[in-house]
Amino acid sequence: MDAPPQGYRTNVGICLANPSLTKASPQAPILLICALGLSCPIPTYSRGGIDAGEEPRAAAVRELREETGVTSAEIVAEAPNWLTYDFPPDVREKLNARWGTDWKGQAQKWFLFRFTGNDDAINLNGDGSEKPEFAEWAWMTPQEVIEKAVEFKKPVYEEALKHFAPYLQSDPTPSS
Repeated sequence: MDAPPQGYRTNVGICLANPSLTKASPQAPILLICALGLSCPIPTYSRGGIDAGEEPRAAAVRELREETGVTSAEIVAEAPNWLTYDFPPDVREKLNARWGTDWKGQAQKWFLFRFTGNDDAINLNGDGSEKPEFAEWAWMTPQEVIEKAVEFKKPVYEEALKHFAPYLQSDPTPSS
């Protein structure tokens, strides 16, 4: 699927992995953030809409900076397909009222970033260009991410992490 399906809000999903923390786990931990107004610890990835005429890769870099303040990161991989999920009826009603739209759900282009900075570079006030959206953050294993995700997003998280799994290993060198 080269183009997102009709009827879905296009956005990017961002998986920010911290390879410097792999000593404690066989997989690089992933940054999870908790949205303001949600009952934490329901986590989410950094994510956001794609502006008109904006390429998904540029949107991912912009959204990461706007939402987390992180500029010390590099794109390592991109999921090959758009991944979609439908909003549950109550979520759809609330979001569409806020956005003035009638989206069925979201179509996301996912990117894996390697964090190259220090934890003090993570600032949930973002870069100051947007109103903050998140209240808390933590590094979690990919399995923890899936376990804590809201049900309707789990299949997308699982699919994204399946694409990124080879890049999340503590020793990315293939064994002979």
